[in-house]
Amino acid sequence: MTLKTTLKLTAAAASLAILAGCASTSALEDVRMTAESAQADAAEARSIATQAQNTANQAQRDARAALQMSEQNREEMNRMFERSMRK
Repeated sequence: MTLKTTLKLTAAAASLAILAGCASTSALEDVRMTAESAQADAAEARSIATQAQNTANQAQRDARAALQMSEQNREEMNRMFERSMRK
């Protein structure tokens, strides 16, 4: 279940409990527990997203380093080819 869905269901459950006049202690406790669970899910999703962003950033740095290395290798190969053609 996604974070948005969980939050929507929490809000709907709270609204129904209050509007229907069934705001008993156990119903409110259920709503509170659902809201706390949604908050925990949101915190976990945020943590996972941060980890994913960090991994993507590292991959970008690695790709840039690989590109730079390949450009250096190409330049060296061109110099070697030019030297061999002069002989």
